[in-house]
Amino acid sequence: MWTEEAAATAEARESGIRNKSSSSSQIPVVGVVTEDNEAQGVFKPMDLNRVIKLLEETDKDGLEEKQLKFVKKLVQCFQNGLPLRDLAQIFKILNLCAGKIKNQPRFVESAYDIIKLCSLPFLKKKVSDEITYAEDTANSIALLGDLMKIPSSELRIQICKCIVDFYHAEPPKKHIPGYQQASSSYKIQMAEVGGLAKTMVQSITLLEHQLVEKLWVLKVLQHLSTSEGNCTIMMKAQAASGICTHLNDPDPSGQLLFRSSEILWNLLEKSSKEEVIQQLSNLECLLALKEVFTNLFMRGFSHYDRQLRNDILVITTIIAQNPEAPMIECGFTKDLILFATFNEVKSQNLLVKGLKLSNSYEDFELKKLLFNVIVILCKDLPTVQLLIDGKVILALFTYVKKPEKQKIMGWSAAQHEELQLHAIATLSSVAPLLIEEYMSCQGNARVLAFLEWCESEDPFFSHGNSFHGTGGRGNKFAQMRYSLRLLRAMVYLEDETVNTDLCEKGTIQQMIGIFKNIISKPNEKEEAIVLEIQSDILLILSGLCENHIQRKEISGTEGVDIVLHVMKTDPRKLQSGLGYNLLLFSTLDSIWCCILGCYPSEDYFLEREGIFLLLDVLALNQKKFCNLILGIMVEFCDNPKTAAHVNAWQGKKDQTAASLLIKLWRKEEKELGVKRDKNGKIIDTKKPLFTSFQEEHKIIPLPANCPSIAVMDVSENIRAKIYAILGKLDFENLPGLSAEDFVTLCIIHRYLDFKIQATHKQRELANKSWENFLARTSNAKTLKKAKRLQEKAIEASRYHKRPQNAVFHGTDIKGLNTTVPSGGVVTVESTPARLVGGPLADTDIALKKLPIRGGALQRVKAVEIVDAPKKSIPT
Repeated sequence: MWTEEAAATAEARESGIRNKSSSSSQIPVVGVVTEDNEAQGVFKPMDLNRVIKLLEETDKDGLEEKQLKFVKKLVQCFQNGLPLRDLAQIFKILNLCAGKIKNQPRFVESAYDIIKLCSLPFLKKKVSDEITYAEDTANSIALLGDLMKIPSSELRIQICKCIVDFYHAEPPKKHIPGYQQASSSYKIQMAEVGGLAKTMVQSITLLEHQLVEKLWVLKVLQHLSTSEGNCTIMMKAQAASGICTHLNDPDPSGQLLFRSSEILWNLLEKSSKEEVIQQLSNLECLLALKEVFTNLFMRGFSHYDRQLRNDILVITTIIAQNPEAPMIECGFTKDLILFATFNEVKSQNLLVKGLKLSNSYEDFELKKLLFNVIVILCKDLPTVQLLIDGKVILALFTYVKKPEKQKIMGWSAAQHEELQLHAIATLSSVAPLLIEEYMSCQGNARVLAFLEWCESEDPFFSHGNSFHGTGGRGNKFAQMRYSLRLLRAMVYLEDETVNTDLCEKGTIQQMIGIFKNIISKPNEKEEAIVLEIQSDILLILSGLCENHIQRKEISGTEGVDIVLHVMKTDPRKLQSGLGYNLLLFSTLDSIWCCILGCYPSEDYFLEREGIFLLLDVLALNQKKFCNLILGIMVEFCDNPKTAAHVNAWQGKKDQTAASLLIKLWRKEEKELGVKRDKNGKIIDTKKPLFTSFQEEHKIIPLPANCPSIAVMDVSENIRAKIYAILGKLDFENLPGLSAEDFVTLCIIHRYLDFKIQATHKQRELANKSWENFLARTSNAKTLKKAKRLQEKAIEASRYHKRPQNAVFHGTDIKGLNTTVPSGGVVTVESTPARLVGGPLADTDIALKKLPIRGGALQRVKAVEIVDAPKKSIPT
């Protein structure tokens, strides 16, 4: 309710912000345009300060009539606009009128008329007036929000209308000589500067049961929320949660839900998304959203209702990204899963009984949004059981089959294709969480059968209109792409049941066949999609064959052939950005997983000059491939046939493999900052392999479960691998080396010796320490000498400048014959319990006597103390 205290507060606020405009020594005047002088533009002076003074007076006869008369005259004066220079005083008058409403209701009309004037243009006399009076204008407009506290419906509605008119500015009805209209966005800017949005958000709490006023306030907030500044102010005023909790308020017009959802959208887009999500992530808001969505889903049949339903679902999806949102607790997750699957899996739930989605655009978008929200929800592990209960895997697999001629579930061919791709993409996220359900639905068999159709020559004209259908217009690449993604996700779970089932169904041979079929029909138009498909096939083969010799044998020579095909790719394509780099990484991974360890495949790889191709890629000098290729070559060198192939390779300018490896060594040391002279010789013989990184970081303490710097050095840089390869070649009879190469080769040869060198030094120090200890214990002179050195070192370490009046406590133990320094921990042995009686004994020892049998001390009945012992007293 509007009180006199509130009016006084607003009045004080106004008086504090009009210093600039009221500091003029002249009395501000406004022009009163009369009928006689209207054409000539002559202004009749009017003293605004007199009006203010009159409104401040009280307790006079006939005062109210006089005040109302002057306010009415004032309103007539400003029918064509409000000058910026007089705005602060006009709003001062408005504030005074508002303060009188409680005791003098007739002032409601006066306040109403002045507020109505605010819809008119603001007028400036000078160009600089917009800047000069910016503060006065901002605070005056902010007062409109404060006036929403007045319990007058017509006044509140007029305030809202006035603010809405800011966004629909009209030119002045008549031109006033000497004045120009302020810029069309000036009022909007000043409303943002003055923080009007905050007071309008707060006014919602005053309108719990006033529907009309509430709808007007929401309309105002809808306009205000079009700017980022206002959205930030509204967000800080908790607008998101305040509006969301009232979504279900009764409203026959439907405006409340529409305007509220629009405001929530703007807040999410134009302010801190994380903060808005946090405001909406509570049980009350989610229950409101759930009820609204369910009502619209079940009873919304108009185009408008369906659009609004989809908007609410998108907002819900955004909130669901917050793992702290109680989606499960409010039951929203369960309902969304039901709505997503009821078309594919029959349900007896009353919420969906008799419901059916049409092929309208809104229902089609709804289906895709529901698939998308499942992907979001499955990231929260407690959702897994609800996904199982809702039979989500079974519902999604209804789309993983070749399309039929007739319409499926009412969808058109283009709609069904898009839903099919979306369902397979959803399975890639959901199926890895539900392995048992995936297997019970014969997931592997379904996907492999679908891939077989993708590879077939069956006539099929895909539309490729959607995001998931990119690159799939007129072909089946999109279907193949997402099916392979699904298989890759399942294979890389490393679940032996899934992988064994795949191998038993001939997946390895099928993948190789698909790869060969693709490379036999080049498609430059969709090259990026084709490269992704090839990469996924190779990764699937790697996942299946890794650590399984039998599966590597199944891959056999055909698997080697597709690897060699990729290795022969023109190196210039690696810079194309189409995906050749990823394909090469996948190929190197498949060499490691599908060929190495299987001797027939290794021999075939060598026979087909596979080592030559590896060295060709290595010679490209691309660091991202070097480590992996060298690791592969280390493993290949275990095969006795490899050395001859390595030595026989020649690159550009007759470069040999040994020369290439030594060149890579030097490049690596240069990047690591290892010190070498111009001829490649060792500079620091004490630290021949020490890098600049090790020198800068010195010793870094690491947890026990983390590998040490030395171990990381061996695994991350390529020197250890180059040493291993050259070691397999015996470091001898290496062709094509220069003098500098031989110097570097000597360093490489001693790499292992230099790398445990620190261990040898530590052992030497330990042996020397032991010898010194033996000398001290067996020779008295050596012991005394060591003692003197120890005392000298202790004395040198002491602080000699003692403060005055300080008490010195000696720490030396006289007569101590030891040279082992004492530590910071002292072990004290307690008096045996048999002597003191244990912790339960009485502490008055002077009056106790130990019992013969031991145990806790016992109090004696009587003790007599005499000067000299006469005889023992029996106890």
